[in-house]
Amino acid sequence: MTAPQARPIHPLRRALTLWGALIAAMWLLLLADWTTPGALTDWGITPRSLDGLVPGLVAAPFLHAGAGHLISNMVPLAVMGTIAALRDWRACWIALAAITVVSGLGVWLTSPAGSVTVGASGLVFGLFGYLLGRGLFVRRFGDIAIGVLLILVYGSMIWGVFPSQPHISWQAHLFGFLGGLATAFALARRPTTTTPLG
Repeated sequence: MTAPQARPIHPLRRALTLWGALIAAMWLLLLADWTTPGALTDWGITPRSLDGLVPGLVAAPFLHAGAGHLISNMVPLAVMGTIAALRDWRACWIALAAITVVSGLGVWLTSPAGSVTVGASGLVFGLFGYLLGRGLFVRRFGDIAIGVLLILVYGSMIWGVFPSQPHISWQAHLFGFLGGLATAFALARRPTTTTPLG
């Protein structure tokens, strides 16, 4: 007798599970920051400090300065992250890794001395750049349609790559966006597995 094969996980369920788990982890860390001594946000990215580089690259996207900060990132992160995972699961993971590193290094190199940067906005802008880049470089109808829709819904966020308010890290936004675009360009010529639209 042959053992029954496990049923494959539905792509939408897999994507929602991934982003639900990541966002839940962000809320748990915020709750821990509120209820434990010390400040978890100290584990963010500290510019030009070797002690603040590697831990900050990993920890910063999961840490937030407050509930409002997390809520502002949560919805676009879930929407664009789910779309990216549905279009190409493996490429989504590559994009997340590249965006995290490029955004984090950009913050580490260019942010003001003495600052500590936390938050998932680098990932948000990175996914925005990645999905727009897929429309530009992959040039499949579904990716182009997604790019147009994102411009209509989230297009105004592009202004976030420019300096505005002192407490907002435009560096994370800019380098995240560039990291997403670069990843889409680098992956455009390899065979992809996509979920067709309509």
